Amino acid sequence: MSTDNTTGASTETESKCGASEARSASESASSAERSSADRSSGQGPREDGNAASTASSSTGTTPDTGDDTASKCGASSSSASSSSSSSSSSCGASSSSDSDEEEVGATVDDFDAEPGQLIAVGLGPGQPEGMTARARSALMDAEHIVGYTTYVDLLPDEVTDAAEDIYNTPMCGEVSRTEEAIDRALAGNDVAIIGSGDPNVYALAGLALEIIESKGATATMLDFDVVPGVPAAQSCAARVGAPLVNDTVSISLSDHLTDMPTIESRLHAAAKEGFTITIYNPWSRKRRDNYEKCCEILLEHRDPETPVGVVHAAGREDEQVEIVELGELPELGETDLVDMTTTLLVGNEDTYVWDDRMVTPRGYETKYDY
Repeated sequence: MSTDNTTGASTETESKCGASEARSASESASSAERSSADRSSGQGPREDGNAASTASSSTGTTPDTGDDTASKCGASSSSASSSSSSSSSSCGASSSSDSDEEEVGATVDDFDAEPGQLIAVGLGPGQPEGMTARARSALMDAEHIVGYTTYVDLLPDEVTDAAEDIYNTPMCGEVSRTEEAIDRALAGNDVAIIGSGDPNVYALAGLALEIIESKGATATMLDFDVVPGVPAAQSCAARVGAPLVNDTVSISLSDHLTDMPTIESRLHAAAKEGFTITIYNPWSRKRRDNYEKCCEILLEHRDPETPVGVVHAAGREDEQVEIVELGELPELGETDLVDMTTTLLVGNEDTYVWDDRMVTPRGYETKYDY
């Protein structure tokens, strides 16, 4: 994880795409401590986690003290100081000193080059063998790779060695690094923005399209494409048997982007209708109450003996897999088994455990004799 070790006034760095960002060293130090505890559901931290960002890093990042400089991507950017109106927000995006609203920097008109390509690539569970052949091929072809630091660390050496440049930011820098990826593509580079699991599951494919639109560009202009990966729900389900073979939903307990009343409403709706439920981002030091409330709602609608698969750090060296009863779930919130790397797979009224595997019947038994 990259951090800014300077102290005192904010320092400014310029990425290879030219979007200069002010970074407060004191914020960086405290953010790094916070982000170390926030991990995501079985495949690395999800993009909607609520830890604050620290300074970004790139092999091409250099200090910049000019008032108005041309970026390496061709877009001009105004430098910032500790008293500037543009500063780094808690999530790493540029924001006004008088407002918390995130602002997009350069627009399509600031770039003179023929646009390159932008691809959102899902890495799957994280280990190299869990990556699809298409994802590996897309990464090998990319000139620049942009991603969350933990995801970059998961890349095989052959991928990182082949890239011209790799740019990463810590947790919650998703807006700034997505814009960075887009700016690099607008400047004529072929860019891959990476994430664990699948780019369409609590990840950045949608955000990328929104920022492209806000810049006055188009997805077609950047030949925008999505390379899917295996989501945490599926990779974790495979470790406990067959819990999700019937109608199922996924719900994240992170209230960083979705307010808790909405999350609670969705939990009630899913639990009472008999869906199997995958719970992402179940617990962190900053929001223990969300986990406790989730358990309360599930037990309101389901039998305490309902099987629940608990998969911690799927595909990693510290992986742990247990099948417990729903009634045991609240007490697990105080153990190392449940954190931001954990995914919960909650069975429905038909789910049972056989031979240490969760089984949710699809309905074949009602149609066929076997």
